[in-house]
Amino acid sequence: MFNFFKTKPKNYIDLGAEDFNKGMKEKDAVIIDVRTVGEFQSGKFKGARNIDMMSPSFTAQVQNLPKDKKYYIYCRSGNRSGQACDLMADMGFENTFNLAGGIMRWPFEIV
Repeated sequence: MFNFFKTKPKNYIDLGAEDFNKGMKEKDAVIIDVRTVGEFQSGKFKGARNIDMMSPSFTAQVQNLPKDKKYYIYCRSGNRSGQACDLMADMGFENTFNLAGGIMRWPFEIV
């Protein structure tokens, strides 16, 4: 009758740092950092765009993005970026990739 423990299937892919790094170099890749402006300014991935997941305008900003791109999304730990991927999938985005472990586990260059 009640299914409190049923989880919604993930509509995005979690990637480790190696695969995320390869994917974000593709020509149709868009890199989105969903951390706060302060976190973003303290260090980011080259070419990343900042759209703060906690901002009231997050949904409005994401709705204007083209749906035919591949979105590589990261945050500090992978939690907010996973939520952002989930939200984007609900909005019709089909190619969203979450950096598992976030920027804390990133062994590559940060600018």
